[in-house]
Amino acid sequence: MTRVTIWNEYRHERENEAVAEIYPEGIHAAIAEGLGEYGFETRTATLDEPEHGLPESVLDETDVLTWWGHRAHDEVSDEVVERVRERVLDGMGLLVLHSGHYSKIFKRLMGTTCALKWREAGERERVWVVEPGHPIAEGLDERFEVSEAEMYGERFDVPAPETLVFASWFEGGEVFRSGCCYTRGSGRIFYFRPGHETYPIYYQEEIRQVLANAVEWAAPTDGPEPAFGNGEPIEALE
Repeated sequence: MTRVTIWNEYRHERENEAVAEIYPEGIHAAIAEGLGEYGFETRTATLDEPEHGLPESVLDETDVLTWWGHRAHDEVSDEVVERVRERVLDGMGLLVLHSGHYSKIFKRLMGTTCALKWREAGERERVWVVEPGHPIAEGLDERFEVSEAEMYGERFDVPAPETLVFASWFEGGEVFRSGCCYTRGSGRIFYFRPGHETYPIYYQEEIRQVLANAVEWAAPTDGPEPAFGNGEPIEALE
């Protein structure tokens, strides 16, 4: 069974009544609930726990890590970020959600600013499936809508995705690359845009389907261990 650790800052929910009404147990709990419905083994971790809830013992038992951060990116310790990065390079999957685009771990793995254009106006988002044959799009129609969303717009300063699964259009006219796949080392990374804290997006059926599909896609495989360093010849040398 795929083991998923859901990481969340868990600050907005404790400090903002409007957010707490939508996510009374935290965004991480809503995501864990959705993934649990698909049969994944889940655990949660939050910023204010020792080592942000991500000691080596937890990461060693994590196949896929989901990351939601917003207002406290700078409070995540560099030591934990490096620990997560090494696990991704070793094969752990990573799902970066919404404002996690500006997290230390995503910026370090991308090597760019990961900056973008944004507007919070509760506008409609239409998410188009632009790669219908991709496993992350399984079970979806060619498009779905989020009734109220924070706008993210281009330019999104990330490397060109290896595969772009979703592209979004917003009521105000902007477009955005909202479902981006990457590989770093042996690990698979998926960035998924929908998920602002003041809208109940993580309860939406299509969003939960995408997250479940992405976990399945990002989970480590049983491929061979790569060999590095000085190598002995396979064939006899003349």
